[in-house]
Amino acid sequence: MSPYRSALITGASSGIGRALSLALAGPGAALHLSGRDATRLDDTATACRAKGATVQAAVLDVTDAASMAAWIAAAGPLDLVVANAGISGGTGNGAGETAAQTRAIFAVNLDGALNTVLPALEAMRAQPARGGKRGTIAVIASIAALLPTPNAPAYGASKAAIDTWARASSPAAAAAGILLASVCPGFIRTAMTAANRYKMPGLMEADQAAQIILAGLAAGRDRIIFPWWMGLVARIVGALPFGRRLLARQGSKAALPDPARSGT
Repeated sequence: MSPYRSALITGASSGIGRALSLALAGPGAALHLSGRDATRLDDTATACRAKGATVQAAVLDVTDAASMAAWIAAAGPLDLVVANAGISGGTGNGAGETAAQTRAIFAVNLDGALNTVLPALEAMRAQPARGGKRGTIAVIASIAALLPTPNAPAYGASKAAIDTWARASSPAAAAAGILLASVCPGFIRTAMTAANRYKMPGLMEADQAAQIILAGLAAGRDRIIFPWWMGLVARIVGALPFGRRLLARQGSKAALPDPARSGT
């Protein structure tokens, strides 16, 4: 049985967000799920209800700070919050990311995550502790946070920013009885990675990623990097003086006129 009786997840309509929702669903579980695609979000909600969970689904844009704060405040006591919504662009046109892509990626991956985590921290600080713990908050970053990736610069930079912020903020959160964790997955089979035009070592299914994340959170880890060997390789390549040249040869990610919103 999941230790999380109530959970709130953004980007729950696909990818890791959907997989986490399904993994947490069960009799007695109360799930608050959001996404931008109403049809896919409803499909996730229906699947979770079929497993016995109570589900409140809301079509929301994480870049809308006021709406996010109101949604989180209305959810009531929360054991787990996952800031999962994210987007990526690409450089497949050979000209690099457009200004619109860059701003949209930072707006969702950084501001959108903060729009989720900051009100969640405020809400959890005000709720009573159970077993010395008030709640858990997970920010879905990426192994791309560990190195500069020329084929998706805004994605990597936005994930690096939220990863660094979460790690730096976790001690203060822990003092308040809250586990604030940064999650850095490698390649997960989602709509986002489907656009990649290069080999993706360690590619795993979203449901496997969800189990790794939940196990890491249950163990109290404030940074979860997987696969571990990919995290090690990323650190080594990122530290090499010619690392960016190696990464530039990796291949391109398809250029998207509107960055694709996905749950990773």
